[in-house]
Amino acid sequence: MALEKIISQDRIEIVGDYKHIQVRTKTAVIEDGVELSSAYSRHVVAPDADITGESTEVQAICNAVHTQAVKDAYAAHLASQEV
Repeated sequence: MALEKIISQDRIEIVGDYKHIQVRTKTAVIEDGVELSSAYSRHVVAPDADITGESTEVQAICNAVHTQAVKDAYAAHLASQEV
């Protein structure tokens, strides 16, 4: 009877005009190969976010879609919200 906790990023989505990255993390409890329970959490990575704490897969996606043009457009959008 061995319990195991497995944490995985099971869904990564690119959404919106500013290419926000939604990351869903699944935490599963496994006993002898059978999943007993699971829970999900999400977080969003914006174009201006520090991605050093993200997984290499999320970092690669951010580097691909968070181009300078996207970052500039997002910064302009944020600036327009302050007015």
